[in-house]
Amino acid sequence: QVQLVESGGGLVQPGGSLRLSCAASGSIFNSYAMGWYRQAPGKQREWVATSLRDATANYADSVKGRFTISRDNAKNTLYLQMNSLKPEDTAVYYCNVLNRYGAFTASWGQGTQVTVSS
Repeated sequence: QVQLVESGGGLVQPGGSLRLSCAASGSIFNSYAMGWYRQAPGKQREWVATSLRDATANYADSVKGRFTISRDNAKNTLYLQMNSLKPEDTAVYYCNVLNRYGAFTASWGQGTQVTVSS
């Protein structure tokens, strides 16, 4: 099973930018899709963005136009470029691997904390 390690989070002011990374222990070439998810205190985990095998990207309405998901298969790494950050983006961000049925196939990592505050 693929192991995932998220990094790149931190404290940023509203309107600022961050780039998150998700390093996979194994190859992601054959993964149907990879995605970013986030969980704020007291709330359930929510979907943020998905990158399909052919690099087609999909985004939640709340981040569309501000976030960009991408992958580097050679480095087995998934990225999330976050621009124009808002306080409501504050959460722990996680990545995972999905099969063709939409089920998660990797263990959840520790995530990386993103805090947007002035």
